Amino acid sequence: MAKFVRNKPVQSDAPNVKVELATGEQLDLGANRFKLVVVDDAGNESEPAFIDVIVKDAAKPTAVLDLVDGNGKVLGDLTVKQGDTIILSGERSKDQPPGKVVSYTFTWIDRG
Repeated sequence: MAKFVRNKPVQSDAPNVKVELATGEQLDLGANRFKLVVVDDAGNESEPAFIDVIVKDAAKPTAVLDLVDGNGKVLGDLTVKQGDTIILSGERSKDQPPGKVVSYTFTWIDRG
């Protein structure tokens, strides 16, 4: 089975073709355009048909919440004295490449 390479036609005698890319390659996030041209038994070539396949990033990010000191060092002890300044950090939160975390929402909630 031929591998798809951008702007290089893949010819097939079958009406269906599996989109396979070179090892390590992936479709781009967002719109990926494909084109089909068919030829009949008389050698007549069709006008091209196009389809945009939308690839979305469906991987959820991982939130990591730490208590850090003024220098950003993660504290192992989560006990502080009343009145102490505390710093919450979501710095170790991550998303799967090529995604990235772009927003952090911290909420002080009831102990329940």
